[in-house]
Amino acid sequence: HIPGALFMHCERDLAGPHSGSNGRHPLPDIATFAARLSACGVGPDTQVVAYDNEGGAFAARLWWMLRWLGHDKVALLDGGLAGWKRAKLALETEVRSPAPARFVPRPQDIQVDAAYVHEHLRAPDMLLLDARNEDRYAGRNEILDPVAGHIPGAINRFFYDNLDDAGCFFKSAEELRAEFADILSGRDPQTGVQECGSGVTACHNLLAMEIAGLRGSKIYIGSWSEWC
Repeated sequence: HIPGALFMHCERDLAGPHSGSNGRHPLPDIATFAARLSACGVGPDTQVVAYDNEGGAFAARLWWMLRWLGHDKVALLDGGLAGWKRAKLALETEVRSPAPARFVPRPQDIQVDAAYVHEHLRAPDMLLLDARNEDRYAGRNEILDPVAGHIPGAINRFFYDNLDDAGCFFKSAEELRAEFADILSGRDPQTGVQECGSGVTACHNLLAMEIAGLRGSKIYIGSWSEWC
């Protein structure tokens, strides 16, 4: 791993308990997640950099979760571990123990729930963007959720399309702006609601829009796994 990096697990750290109806990756309890961040040494002035080895799919979730709890000093490492290796930079196997800090959550209103999505279906003040691949969006080859298909009115934007041809680095801000502007078709970016299978890769689309300067969309964390 990158020297000094700490590990967070998508299931154990970036998601909470399943109730059977709250999707595959519900948000964790705020106090529990705040305690985990504190143990990792994240205080109010800590610059957090999230990375993974999956094109940013999981790192974007951590990026969004910190923003959700009011911590704006967070970034995603463009290229992730693959980009780091391409640059021939150092790696280590030692797991370091950071000095604990005190993370104080300040929850922000940057998500919506199923009731909101249901109320605004096909309304002009909401544009649903589905980050899953085309097959799952179209109801083909569904391997993760018990029902195939997509939320009515949702537009497909596969999160992987935010990356370059090698699937490593994000496309330029100009490229992303042109692509998302075409999807928005003149709508305010703030009408955007990002969703996917379980609220993970949806964060990738939100981050891509922010890179493009199209800010203000929200996340439906429950996404298709809760909806269905």
